[in-house]
Amino acid sequence: QVQLVESGGGLVQAGDSLSLSCAASGRVFSNLAVAWFRQAPGKEREFVAVISGSGGGTRYGDSVTGRFIISRDRAKNMVYLLLNSLKPEDTATYYCAAGAYMSVASASFTSWGQGTQVTVSS
Repeated sequence: QVQLVESGGGLVQAGDSLSLSCAASGRVFSNLAVAWFRQAPGKEREFVAVISGSGGGTRYGDSVTGRFIISRDRAKNMVYLLLNSLKPEDTATYYCAAGAYMSVASASFTSWGQGTQVTVSS
């Protein structure tokens, strides 16, 4: 089992950028796919982005394509999510999750962090 801790959330204005980090410990993390999901109050959890274990493959949700960038540093057991051109509708708790395969489905990921809040004011 791998332990994940997100950080970097905060309160920003529309149009700003923010960088989220996901730090892993425990089981070897470098070969696992890692995804970011988000959930706003009263809404279902939404897929944001995923990166392969090698870092060579990425995929993004439709609402963030072209604005968010996922990356990883395998040596540091870190995954990052750069949020650009933020909009009020990006307000949510952001979670990182690790699993054996790249997927857009939350059920595919077995390890989850506690989440970090991102609030975008208009």
